[in-house]
Amino acid sequence: MPKDKTDNFLKAIKKYAKEQKTAMHGEVKQLKTERLKEAEEEAKRESQRKIKENLRKSRNRKTAQFAKEARENRSKLFVERAKMVDEVFAAAGEKLIAYTATDDYKEALRNSAREIAALFEDNDCVIMLSERDMSAAEEIKGFFGGNVQVQADQDITIGGIKGFCESKSIIADETLDTKLQAQREWFVEHAALSVV
Repeated sequence: MPKDKTDNFLKAIKKYAKEQKTAMHGEVKQLKTERLKEAEEEAKRESQRKIKENLRKSRNRKTAQFAKEARENRSKLFVERAKMVDEVFAAAGEKLIAYTATDDYKEALRNSAREIAALFEDNDCVIMLSERDMSAAEEIKGFFGGNVQVQADQDITIGGIKGFCESKSIIADETLDTKLQAQREWFVEHAALSVV
């Protein structure tokens, strides 16, 4: 091959190589730009996902913390409510004990004995009184027609009368203790002291 042709051939190859090199650099640059853009978009999506996940976890923690505090506050309110009710009914019990020293109470005790006696008719029965009311045992026995046993009952701490007639399977409770307890249940339901 002649030198001119060889030189021209080499020049053509160099030119072609240079064009290929420039084209490859362009493609590499474009590919780098596309990949970089894809990576940026992926990073953006991932960071948004992580932000949402962290917000969700934070909300869940706050909700759980709020629920725990609400439970604790309800427990405290429940304890305070029970304490208030105990105080109210302890004071009421003291007033009732003071009432048992009055003539009105003695008349109420006689009336309760009459009602229980009418219920038991002439059947044998057991009558229970508080230790303080045992002085009225003989008078109370007089209201009953059958054989009557009168006993002191340690469970009657305030006063009143309780009776049991085995032949009629009846228990009658006219004690102030039971009446006060019934009022306690009513008070708890209706005193607007509910814990929500």
